[in-house]
Amino acid sequence: MTLRSILLHPDPRLKKTADAVPDISDDLRALADDMLETMYHAPGVGLAAPQIGINQRLIVMDCVKEEGAAAQPTVMFNPRILASSDEMNVYEEGCLSIPDQYGDVERPAEVTVEWLDRDGNIQTQDFDGLWATCAQHEIDHLDGKLFIDYLKPLKRQMITRRMIKLKRERARD
Repeated sequence: MTLRSILLHPDPRLKKTADAVPDISDDLRALADDMLETMYHAPGVGLAAPQIGINQRLIVMDCVKEEGAAAQPTVMFNPRILASSDEMNVYEEGCLSIPDQYGDVERPAEVTVEWLDRDGNIQTQDFDGLWATCAQHEIDHLDGKLFIDYLKPLKRQMITRRMIKLKRERARD
């Protein structure tokens, strides 16, 4: 497994709609393993392929945060939301492509997601809480949308300016 570099906002690749995965190959399964390792190392609870410069509809997530609880790495190819609850939740979201920046985002409290698993089988599952928020956040990445797109323009601009500054500082190092 290989740690991958995570793209930082602003980057035009983060604003593109990702292409559907035509079929699950060993290369794609290896990519998913790399993404999980990268996500855990970051550390984060979700990662979408566009965040590492791969324009494919693939996300990984693991929202287990309890100390000592077994990890639940979840790999989703071509995920899509089938249904969303009317009830809404607000979570303070962050993003591995926008490090150390957070904002309150309102999203449906529960979602039903369909995807292809590592073996190409269709899976459907209901998610709530952090899992629902994470699934929606990562699927947004596949559609070229970032969590800051939900924030008020002034807050979004402030975060973008901080990220430009961070990218400049990292380029000098």
